[in-house]
Amino acid sequence: MIKHIKITSKNAEEYFYLEKLVSEKSLGSFNCPVAEYNDYLFKDAIRSFKDHIAKTWLLREQKTGEIAAYMSLIMDAIKLSFTEKELHNLHYPFKTIPAMKIAKLAVNGNLSEKYRGIGSFMINAAMGKAIDCNVDYCAARFLTVDADIEHDKGVFTFYAKNGFISNAELYNKNRKTVSMRKDIYG
Repeated sequence: MIKHIKITSKNAEEYFYLEKLVSEKSLGSFNCPVAEYNDYLFKDAIRSFKDHIAKTWLLREQKTGEIAAYMSLIMDAIKLSFTEKELHNLHYPFKTIPAMKIAKLAVNGNLSEKYRGIGSFMINAAMGKAIDCNVDYCAARFLTVDADIEHDKGVFTFYAKNGFISNAELYNKNRKTVSMRKDIYG
């Protein structure tokens, strides 16, 4: 029987470190159950970095250096209805609010049996990056994601458990993703 290690913000540094992807040479093995996410990491993440489209962060296991997860972050803006703005106590005349988006988030299936909570840890790391950005560079009130319900119906529940709510302005029941947001300061 495999012992599952629960990853939290308190113990994560004992097992993992986070690094920015800047070269293909730093990629080793990675195996997400969704082939599209493997393809992105190995074929598109570096190009997106070089073209200033997305910045990818790798979560590596301390002992082996193996990539446990990755996330690609981009800047975003979301449209909120009057009711949605009221929910966050945002009294501004404009609908569009700045955000940082998790464009991709994937967990290595080979390590997901050993460790629990890697995805949630990555969301917390993205929140930290958004807060750092707010302190030093530019404003982002929300963390956003397009939850990929095409490949995993449970991903919506995963993001909801991590504090994300659906964006009513961007809701379309025929989409393959669900636009969601999390208030960085709420």
